Amino acid sequence: MSPMSVLTRDEAQTRAKLLDVHHYGIELDLTRGDETFDSRTVIRFTARADADTFVELKPAELRSVTLDGQPLDPETLDGNRLPLEGLTAGEHELRLDTVMHYSRTGEGMHRFTDPTDGETYLYTQLFMEDVQRVFAAFDQPDLKAVFDLTVTAPDTWTVLSNGITEHLGEGRWKAAPTPLISTYLVAVAAGPWHSVRTEHRGLPFGIHCRRSLAPYLDTDADEILDVTRACFDRYHEKFDEPYPFDSYDQAFVPEFNAGAMENPGLVTFRDEFVYRSAVTDTERQTRAMVIAHEMAHMWFGDLVTLRWWDDIWLNESFAEYMGYQTLTEATRFTDTWTDFGVTRKPWGYDADQRPSTHPVA
Repeated sequence: MSPMSVLTRDEAQTRAKLLDVHHYGIELDLTRGDETFDSRTVIRFTARADADTFVELKPAELRSVTLDGQPLDPETLDGNRLPLEGLTAGEHELRLDTVMHYSRTGEGMHRFTDPTDGETYLYTQLFMEDVQRVFAAFDQPDLKAVFDLTVTAPDTWTVLSNGITEHLGEGRWKAAPTPLISTYLVAVAAGPWHSVRTEHRGLPFGIHCRRSLAPYLDTDADEILDVTRACFDRYHEKFDEPYPFDSYDQAFVPEFNAGAMENPGLVTFRDEFVYRSAVTDTERQTRAMVIAHEMAHMWFGDLVTLRWWDDIWLNESFAEYMGYQTLTEATRFTDTWTDFGVTRKPWGYDADQRPSTHPVA
């Protein structure tokens, strides 16, 4: 197998002109052992012309693949690209049955076993191109689709996703189909979560952490939820468009390789934000700022999404600006711009002085 190929902007533009991707049906089985899980994907899409293209995946094993009911050779998988040759204009259905590796480094489906109590937790981190480690996809931000997930997990686990999840029995969970979202924003978090749930403006809200951190989350639950509700209300005063998803969950997950991720309806945070000891008010303000930042992305980033990664600077800068402004306006943390001046502006000054400085786009 050849090395993994990185999708170029030109390739993405060509594929976006060719394809209209409608729907992903995804079935994940998380009960297959400690190293791998099963992933089955059905992609419905339209080709606007006769052409060749490809779909991306990074499997441990590609068991089978069919296009419009006709088998394709799994051996044609080249690195992370499966060629779809001789596509005709019109509707198509692609089915793939794969085995995928769990990650221990935060990409794709991360698996963690808590040394405190031996409980295991899984969660996805799919930015920028790690969706391919979880399910097959036309993996670029401007090919949005509806995602319909079903997850099989151990009986004692709870499964969280972008939409409200329903337990069907025997470890099977089904998530409500998403609105149109980008591939990198799909999210799953599964495990014996400790959860604090409430409702706000008719929507279910929840915060979640591993069980061994339950006392610490419970101690700060009121503060976290108060900040969440206040920012949510303030954003509705700022934006004409209502919150576009059906629920708002925030999961504090172990060994996260970033600060937080704005998955629509299921924001993930590093669980160091569940404070285990006395902390300064500035640290509490920092946590609140991250909550406000990620919530801004629900509109700017998730509902309206960059076409290509060269606009990530605008995506993140706007969320940062809105987070600081909204936290100042809506919560007790009224000195956030001082923190911005002390901790954020020096980053820009430092970058601007380097020989490598360049226009943002």
